[in-house]
Amino acid sequence: MFARQFYYSSVTAILASALLTACATTDREAVSDSGKLTIGVGTPILSSKETQSVATRSADAADDPEIWADPRDPSRVVIFGTDKQAGLYTYDLEGGITGFIPDGRLNNVDLRGGFATPKGERVLVAASDRGRMGAALYLMDPDSLKVEPWGVIPLDLAEPYGLCMGRRAGGLLVIVNGTDGQVRQVKVEVGPDGAFKATEEKRFGVATQTEGCVVDDAKGVLYLGEEGKGIWRFDLAPGATAGTLIAAAPSAQLAPDVEGLTLLREGAATWLIASSQGDSSFAVWRVDGPEPVFRGRFSAVGGNGIDPVTGTDGVGALGGVVGPYGEGLVVVQDDVDSEGEGQSAARARQNFKLIDWKAVKAALGL
Repeated sequence: MFARQFYYSSVTAILASALLTACATTDREAVSDSGKLTIGVGTPILSSKETQSVATRSADAADDPEIWADPRDPSRVVIFGTDKQAGLYTYDLEGGITGFIPDGRLNNVDLRGGFATPKGERVLVAASDRGRMGAALYLMDPDSLKVEPWGVIPLDLAEPYGLCMGRRAGGLLVIVNGTDGQVRQVKVEVGPDGAFKATEEKRFGVATQTEGCVVDDAKGVLYLGEEGKGIWRFDLAPGATAGTLIAAAPSAQLAPDVEGLTLLREGAATWLIASSQGDSSFAVWRVDGPEPVFRGRFSAVGGNGIDPVTGTDGVGALGGVVGPYGEGLVVVQDDVDSEGEGQSAARARQNFKLIDWKAVKAALGL
């Protein structure tokens, strides 16, 4: 395991900041989306590990995860996770907290490596920022694993909510959507002075609230979740704004709200995974062909000393070797983090569960 290199604040400061934020907020995000949902109805699998719960308690807090593995040494892994009342966490593969940036109301997080800066190659991390009304940017040094704030892209959205990133010839993209269904696609570059330059490429939208989104860099496609209607597919090209609904909700595949979306690449195969919050399940499609092919649903049940995943929100995945996970890792948000394998009577905290992709493949016969 790599040495912990994150030194943003003491545990006391983390708790104090998060708790004060939770007490001060009165918005609807202080109340859980799930309303204490039951254990999922998908094919049952077990989580392998779980993270420490976020410091904000008795409020809807943990939201969206993302995974980075060093392409030079995939045993070096950083898991990012947002506490949408307090800031950005980093975790190791045992679920321990390795760092925290107290940046307030961050909702969704994504990243892309290989980002050239005057100080060398960095990992660009972005998170939707509901407090500062935009997209918060961070740079991670892949050698030291130190994460530093880089600035905020202001956006004219009703409320920045979902976020994903993409890579296209000529640069990196940050795509942010809002609670009103509007989407902004922004190209991010770095100048010789080390500051970022953000250029809006296009704006489009759907009829109602969006959140989860993910970009297939290879196909130049954006998948966008409209929470009460389903999953849309859009072309990333600057002039293209028409979308196609590829999976409806409610349906046998998705029970609203449609929440997190992620892609997992495995050789020639690319898998789209969506959080089906209404029944605490995860729907899986193969999407490397001309049209998506639905392959089943799974749910993380109680076992291995870990409680079941309920009312799930964000989801992140990475294929290939990710530390001890030889075929890939999936990380999901859990709305109720209980002690042991059972389900508590009251929701007091939230965290993220780690799921072996090999177990998902076996369960669904992929």
